[in-house]
Amino acid sequence: MSLKTKAFKGFAWNSLENMLVRGVSFIISILIARVVSPEAYGLVGMLSIFLALSTLFIEGGFSKALVQRKDCSQLDFSTVFYFNIVVSLLIYVILYFSAPFIARFYHQPVLIALTRVMGLQFIIASFIVVQRAKLLIDIDFKTQAKINVMAVIISGAVGLYMAYDDFGVWALVGQNLSLTLATSMLMWLQAKWRPSWAFSWQAFREMFGYGSKILAAGLYSTVLTNVYTIVIGKWYHSKALGFYARANSLAELSSGTINLIITNVTFPLFSAIQQDREKLISIYSRTVAMTAFIIFPSMTLFAVISKPFILLFLTERWLPAAPLLQWLCLARMFTPISSLNLNLLNAVGRSDLFLKTDLSKLPIIIAAMFITLPLGTKAVVIGSFIVNTLSYFINAYPSGILFGYGPLKQLKDCYKVIIATIGMACCSYGSMLLVNRPFMQLILGVLTAIISFFGMAYLLKIKEMDELGYALAKLKKSKQK
Repeated sequence: MSLKTKAFKGFAWNSLENMLVRGVSFIISILIARVVSPEAYGLVGMLSIFLALSTLFIEGGFSKALVQRKDCSQLDFSTVFYFNIVVSLLIYVILYFSAPFIARFYHQPVLIALTRVMGLQFIIASFIVVQRAKLLIDIDFKTQAKINVMAVIISGAVGLYMAYDDFGVWALVGQNLSLTLATSMLMWLQAKWRPSWAFSWQAFREMFGYGSKILAAGLYSTVLTNVYTIVIGKWYHSKALGFYARANSLAELSSGTINLIITNVTFPLFSAIQQDREKLISIYSRTVAMTAFIIFPSMTLFAVISKPFILLFLTERWLPAAPLLQWLCLARMFTPISSLNLNLLNAVGRSDLFLKTDLSKLPIIIAAMFITLPLGTKAVVIGSFIVNTLSYFINAYPSGILFGYGPLKQLKDCYKVIIATIGMACCSYGSMLLVNRPFMQLILGVLTAIISFFGMAYLLKIKEMDELGYALAKLKKSKQK
């Protein structure tokens, strides 16, 4: 199978998987949110940074090191496998004994038990890091799709049962823990790889040189990403954090899905062609343009319809999350393209530059936090929008230096999409003013947005329209075979 065919099939299966997983997760989360209180979501949100950091430590950048490394041996895979298990056990011990301090920090005694139970997922997840890496190396997203869809259905059933049986916050814990357990069990059943009783310090040191830089950048990025949940949970209260956490998860529904698809597919693809710079830049620039064509209108539309969306699906008690959702959607517009730029650095082995790029954003983030924190949660998310926009230019700068395709050239290739998106937003918002009921506002706003965006895209002759049509026709043809 050619690399182009593998990449296309990988993109198709990864897209299908993420749409199914995110779609099922969205429906389940809506049903649970109608029963579980915002305070419960706030409690889980308080632990998000500790859980995210623990996940990073377990992977240690070694998952990407395996993908980027040429011709990995069974010894390489086994070395990473045993390292992950040892680290996960150490992380859980640290979390277990840190639980009282976390609870004291937030003044929430229930966090002791929550931390210790949710921490179990890291031990479980450490057993499948290598299996995931091997599937990425093979660009085999079909197997991942089957596993992840089945796992999210199983965990969703557990979460719904617990939520409607009045388990409260423990319904969210049960859902997360069962998702990790189901994924791990299915991965072991489906993936054919098994570890050998061997460990190589030489292989470990070679991969650590690359992976440690990704780990450092990941730790730094995770802290900055989750710093908002820390300060909102500490500065305000669990209910305010619940509104923010719910709005943030909804904003991630579109942006996170596209970001995950692009990251998963392009990293092994870029790694495979890293020596052919001309081909690499060609695919890279086309991916940036197509990403903008998808992410700009989808996130803008979500911002426009956020109020009727929350009223219709989450009920009126979640309405304070609407303005937060609007700004968070706009803040996430550049996230997939920023990730694409950073992904390219990792794929060509420049994890050192990846780390430096991430570190350079620190002063902007700290300044935004100091200015917006005393002004309320809405001010904090507006600050997040400004930071994310500026971060895009910082993330894209190394691409301009190394490959001659920096932020200005990227935006130049996307300017027609930006014009069509602005026009779409105006048409959609104007149509919603014609009706009062949330259901009608939602339907009219979405339909107007779709018609106006694709209409303007056709008039402006945006070339991504043709590429999207070609991809859909090829996908349809492959299904018929």
